[in-house]
Parts: sequence; structure tokens; C-alpha cells
Amino acid sequence: MPAAKTQSRRTAMAAAAAGAAATTVVSGATGFAAPSLRPAAIAPSAAAGQAGKASSSTGSTNGVSAAVSAVGSAAALAAAVSSSSRKQQVRQGKSKLTRLATATATDVETECINAIRFLAVDAINKSKSGHPGAPMGQAPIGYLLMAEEMQYNPADPEWANRDRFVLSSGHGCMLQYSLLHLAGYKSVSMDDIKQFRQWGSKTPGHPENFETEGIEVTTGPLGMGISNAVGLAAAEAHLAAVYNKPGMTLIDHYTYTIAGDGCMQEGISHEACAYAGHLGLGKLIAFYDDNGITIDGHTDLSFTEDVGKRFEAYGWQVLTVTDGNTDVAAIRKAIEEAKACTDKPTLIKVKTIIGYGSPNKADSHDAHGAPLGAEEGEATRKQLGWKYGEFEVPQQVYDTFRKHAAAGAAKQAEWNKTWAAYQEKEPELAAQFKRAVLDRQLPDGWADALPKLTPDDKGKATRLHSQDCINAIASTLPEFIGGSADLAPSNMTLMKCTGDFLKGSYSERNMRFGIREFGMGAVANAISLDKTGLIPYCATFTIFSDYMRGAIRIAALSQAGTIFVTTHDSIAVGEDGPTHQPIETLPSLRLIPDLTVMRPADGNETAGAYKYAVERSKLHSRPTFMAFSRQALPNLPNSSIENVQKGAYEVVECANPTLILIGTGSEVSICVDAAKELESTGAKVRVVSMPSCEVF
Repeated sequence: MPAAKTQSRRTAMAAAAAGAAATTVVSGATGFAAPSLRPAAIAPSAAAGQAGKASSSTGSTNGVSAAVSAVGSAAALAAAVSSSSRKQQVRQGKSKLTRLATATATDVETECINAIRFLAVDAINKSKSGHPGAPMGQAPIGYLLMAEEMQYNPADPEWANRDRFVLSSGHGCMLQYSLLHLAGYKSVSMDDIKQFRQWGSKTPGHPENFETEGIEVTTGPLGMGISNAVGLAAAEAHLAAVYNKPGMTLIDHYTYTIAGDGCMQEGISHEACAYAGHLGLGKLIAFYDDNGITIDGHTDLSFTEDVGKRFEAYGWQVLTVTDGNTDVAAIRKAIEEAKACTDKPTLIKVKTIIGYGSPNKADSHDAHGAPLGAEEGEATRKQLGWKYGEFEVPQQVYDTFRKHAAAGAAKQAEWNKTWAAYQEKEPELAAQFKRAVLDRQLPDGWADALPKLTPDDKGKATRLHSQDCINAIASTLPEFIGGSADLAPSNMTLMKCTGDFLKGSYSERNMRFGIREFGMGAVANAISLDKTGLIPYCATFTIFSDYMRGAIRIAALSQAGTIFVTTHDSIAVGEDGPTHQPIETLPSLRLIPDLTVMRPADGNETAGAYKYAVERSKLHSRPTFMAFSRQALPNLPNSSIENVQKGAYEVVECANPTLILIGTGSEVSICVDAAKELESTGAKVRVVSMPSCEVF
């Protein structure tokens, strides 16, 4: 931000602090006058800090309890520091203190919120690395979700009907670790909090679902998390439509996510959120942490669109909370309104101050990606009236969170009763639910449905063999769900035994993703990471996998069992030319750790690839990338489902070869033809098909 503009902003903050002196703050049934602030003699750059010192020094003279003094300090800060939501008001010289209204005892609620903030501050200071600003601003949202709204059971983090939470702004992960710790998840002890960002800790620098119980999906690349949330909500909608019966509801939960300005700027959020609006996913509730700050500075440097109108255009309900720093009641009311809207997802635009409570770094990029430091951490304690030491949490805070967690355990106990009744009244569906959703196992003999061919069978494109396999699997496995990025007739990925997964037909399994490869990949990943046994696939041309490369990589990293189906895998793509020819694509995909790339050479190899991919998805939750041909290919000698499981095998056998030709996919048959030509010259040639380098 230009120096003149920054100076003007700080001058306005001082004026705001001055104007707040006579304002009365209402906290529950307690009213008190905000301490007098005298910023006239204070340099603009120090106005917020001096305002905080004034409020701390005079708070005890009001005869109010220490906890209420803390609220008074917080209110003074709200006046002294300008948030992005009040930019225009401040520039016009206006200011006011926002009313703090809560449903529970204000001192306890405030301590709960500040406990989240200071666990983040202390852990990040100790690690000398991290992002304190986001958790400090998002703490009231986090408090409401984990201490009031969400249903979860820390003793069973994978309970099928738990509410899901995704921190899309994953750099602010100390918010999530603090909440998991306070709620009683064994995965995040206080020692784990103290080991934030350290080698081998359970609290890495971005949330990782495979590392920390209670984390639903791995987030870090901005926009990925809110897109994953769409997938989680889609999974809920599908399972509810398939399994719920009158008076017996097995699946009924919400998906919550917090996203920041960066998430809203990434294109993937457009793809996935437009898809969510199209589907009308009414149990998806997204909080937009609108703090107006990114690494470069204030967002008005590069980001001035109206996010609310954008989401309204997607078909979302959009609500606004003008003061997310202290007005907990407004956030609570917005959640209530979001739940009342059942036919649309909801975006709650919450205006917050990044680094809320920090006298000298709040509302600036200084609070974004670096520790506050010991001195500023102490100043923040004084500013917010936090009387506790580093990593110290009052017992009443633990009690508040653990009480709600216990309520979640009680809800699971009630769910267990419903499940018992369901098994008696719906035995067939119950057996399917137990196998597919709870046990996450495949039925015996499922792979027998896959086609088997001989060299005498007429050859065809492996994308057509893929179509045969998809439809064989779809008829055998009701948990198989997916679709294409508007290329179903070319990818050959439609399931004939089911209809379209759309608003009003969530029980169907053909997902119409539209031309949204990146969003599609993120949605499919989340459907797997929902941990309800669904087997997702998504499809496009092999070359267009570049559009969803980030989602493919995250699938491998986060152990998502997504099956990436691609076609038109070589230069043989007809008249489309070099823009559609995946020359370097497959070698680059093979470099991604924990991603298996399968390139089948004929019908049997295609069936073997699907057997491998489905088992890897369902039983091991790992991704597979498959590349199929557009052109027809002959069925090869020695090819079989079993040989694919080896990764490579001899197609043309030779005991003592002088030359070994190794091919993959559509090049194997070329190698076979080349071997015949070479043998006519006296060469002894072995031909090896290698459908998967990784498996071999």
C-alpha cells in the first residue's frame, strides 16, 4: 500500500479510537463505558497500541471483573483498529463500537475465543514460523463451530454422521489444531501444540488428514479446501438420498469451511463453488474470512470484485456479518439462517481484522505470515486482557469445549440406536451400508464382473474397454460414483445403470462436472476422503489433466482414492493436432510420489487396471491415473488381469533375447510388430508390456 495511503489509514484509526471514548458496550446483561482514549498526542503509527495500553490501564478502575475488562479491551480495540469492512466509514471519519452479544456467559465465551488466539500466538512464536493473523481473526467462528454448532465425537473421529470442517485457508492451521486440542481430540495434545511445525510433529505447517486425526482433508494450496468441501457436501447428499428412510435417518450432517481472500481469488474456487450452487447443496456452509489482507498487503491492490454478488450468481445464499471480531451473536444468527436455507449452499461473509488484538500488527500483512514475536505477544495479552501465561488455558475453557464434545458423543449414541433399528427394518440396505460405508470393504467376487478377452476377439480402443469396465463395476458396486468434465461421450464414462447426480436426484451416480477439470479433481478427492467408502472417478482428455494437476498431486499426498480416467492418451488423437497431444504428460505424472499411472495396452489390461484402481481406492485410499487410447488396439497374447498386477510381463516370450522391447499402452502392439520384423533378420526379441512402472 502506498505510504500516503497507509498514513491516512492510521490517522483514521486514531480518530476512530477518539470517537469511541464515550460509547457504551453491552455485554449480556452487563453494560459499561469504554475507557477514555486520548490519541490526540499519539503518532498515527502507534495509535492502536497506545489505545490498547490506555484501555488496559484504566479497565480495573471501573470495578468490573477481570473477564469483563477483557471484553472492554476487546471492544476498545474494535474501535481503535480499522477492519477492511469499515474502510469507507473510517475514511469518512465515522466510528462506532460494535455491540457484543452472546448466548452464554460473556466472560467464558471471551476466554474461549481468546484461548484459541493465544494458543496460536504462543505456538507460532515458539516455532518461530507460521501465520498468526488468520486464527486470531477467525477465532470467534472456530469457537462457535466447535463449542456450539458441530456434531462430532473426539473418541470416534470417523463417525459416519459427523459434521465435516475444512480449513481452506490452511496456512492458519493453528486455529484448527487449537480447536481439536480444546475439544479433546487425542491427536493434538498440548505437547503437540508446542511442537507446531517441528519435524515429525502431529501439527505440521498446513493441515494434513493423514497425519492428524480430526483433519478431514489436506489443505494448503488456496482454494483447494473450499472445493473439497463441495465434494464432502456432495457425498452427504448422495448417501442421504440412498440410505435415509422415513423415521430412520443415517446420514444428516453439515459441511463447514472457512476460506480467505486467497481462496476466493484462486480459479478453482470458481469451478467448485459454481458446481455447488448448480447442485443446490443446502448443507454446505462456507465462511468467507473477509479481512482484506494478503501477503502483498491490502487486497485493494489487486482484488476488488464483489464476492457476495459472485456467489449469488452461482446460486448461493449470501449473508454478511459486519463485525466478526466480537459480534458472536451475529455469526451465530447467520449460521441459523444458513441452516434454514435447505436448497442452496450458504456463504457467510464475515468481516474480520487479521491479527485481531495485536496493537501494532493487526490489520496488516505483518500479522499474516510471521510470528508476532515475544514483545508483541505480550502487548496483545494486555490489549485483550489475557492474564494467562504461554500455553496456559483456564479449565472453564476446556470444560466448555468438552461439554459440547460430550453432547456429540451422546448424538452418536442416539445414532447407534437408529442404526440398530435400521438393520431390523431395512436388512438389505443395512447390509450394503455396513459393507460399503462402515466397513469399507469390497464384496466377494466383485472383480468377476470385469470382462476377459482373447487375442481372437476384435480389437477396439481402450477407452471403449474402459467403458465396458465402468459399467461392469457400476452394476456390482453401488458406491462407485463419478463423471467427466463435459467429455462423457468421448471419455466413454457414463454408467448406464444409473441417472444423473443433480439437484433433486442425489441418489444417482453420474456426476456432470461441466468444463471444470481442477474443481472436478478436488471434488472427487473429497468424496474419497469423506471416509464413507465411496469410490470416485473423474474423467477428461489426458492432455487436460494439466488443468487439474494440483488436485492430482494433492490426491497422492493426502491419500485420496480418486480414480483419474483419461482418454486420447497419445499423438493418435485424430485431427485435433499438437494442442491435444500429451507428449510430456505421462512421464511427468509418473514423477508424482504415491500416484500409480496405468496405461493399458488392450482389453484385459484395461480390466486389470480397473481391478487394481478400485482395490487401491477402496481398501487403501490411494489414487490411480489411467490413460486410454482413442484408436483401436489388438488384444495381445499373454495379457490378463493377473499380469497387470505385476506391473510388467512378457507379451512375446523369448528365452535368451538379444533385444528386449518394452512398451506401454498403444505402443505395445507396435513393439510386437517390430519384433516380428526383427526376428526375420535373425534377432531374438522379447516384448514386455509395462502397464504401470510404479507397480513393477
